Amino acid sequence: MEFLRAFVVGGLFCVAGQLLLDKTKWTPGRILVAFVVAGVVLEAVGLYGPLTDWAGGGAAVPLTGFGSLLAKGVKAAVAEQGLLGAFTGGLTAGAGGVAAAVVCGFLAAVLARPHEKA
Repeated sequence: MEFLRAFVVGGLFCVAGQLLLDKTKWTPGRILVAFVVAGVVLEAVGLYGPLTDWAGGGAAVPLTGFGSLLAKGVKAAVAEQGLLGAFTGGLTAGAGGVAAAVVCGFLAAVLARPHEKA
């Protein structure tokens, strides 16, 4: 049942993104930023935590989950460091995922064998 909930919630995020692509003139970059900001807002009002608890990876993995992670990091850092935490908390919380993405991208670039298209 857990897999079904994750699949449905993750799929609904994908449907929302596709509808934004098809029905608006928003660029993909703007839609990606909107998803991150939505995750921050939902975390700030206390709705994203229960969604992640219920849907698991279906809510934690998409860009909204990254926004939620940034908001949690800022909240924790502000509680610990004060105003400075507002600037460092999100970076600290997201550093592991960003570093993994950079390393994986680098490895893919090194190991891939690019060729000219005919």
